[in-house]
Amino acid sequence: MKSIVSAQKAISMIKDGASVMIGGFLECGAPDMLIDELVKQNKKNLTMISNDTTYPDADKGRLIVNKQIKKLITSHIGTNPETGKQMHAGELDVELVPMGTLIEKIRAKGTGLGGVLTPTGVGTVLEENKETMNIDGKKFIFEKPLGADFALIYGTKVDKYGNVSFYGTTRNLNTVMATAADTVIVQADELVECLDPNEVVIPGLFVDYIVVKENN
Repeated sequence: MKSIVSAQKAISMIKDGASVMIGGFLECGAPDMLIDELVKQNKKNLTMISNDTTYPDADKGRLIVNKQIKKLITSHIGTNPETGKQMHAGELDVELVPMGTLIEKIRAKGTGLGGVLTPTGVGTVLEENKETMNIDGKKFIFEKPLGADFALIYGTKVDKYGNVSFYGTTRNLNTVMATAADTVIVQADELVECLDPNEVVIPGLFVDYIVVKENN
């Protein structure tokens, strides 16, 4: 059985300067309650790995507006003007990674691979200062694995053993991020005794702590 904790206790484990993966595609499947608690506890100098920075007044975007992020590794910042503003002012270190590449870098970490080869970005600034390889006449960029100290993910239903199921597209980056962090905290809409094995998307072995939204 996994530890079921409050959002306050879960986020208190994250120290200033930690690296944090946060699931969700814009607001879909984002662990909003855990993010709200990050804002409330005002954790600073974080490295955030996420698909995007949402909007200024929503989940991940609030961390940007509150200037809690020191380094950002992401694929999309266009919906949050504050992200671009801080980047151009030199207040926020932004590393833009193509979405597919970002996911594969995280997957490589979770599966213990030494990295991935991708043609995406060849001949662009994405190639700068990276190893490349020619295979059968085609050039590839070598991308290193990407992990984090913590992963904050969402689950529609979670059982007491940490198994996670999802409704629709809410699974997005949550699934791969669960495999690539030292500590994984899942925010659940609903806690059940035991999921049907056919429903399980993330096995409980990847999950360390459960926060149930209905109990907070």
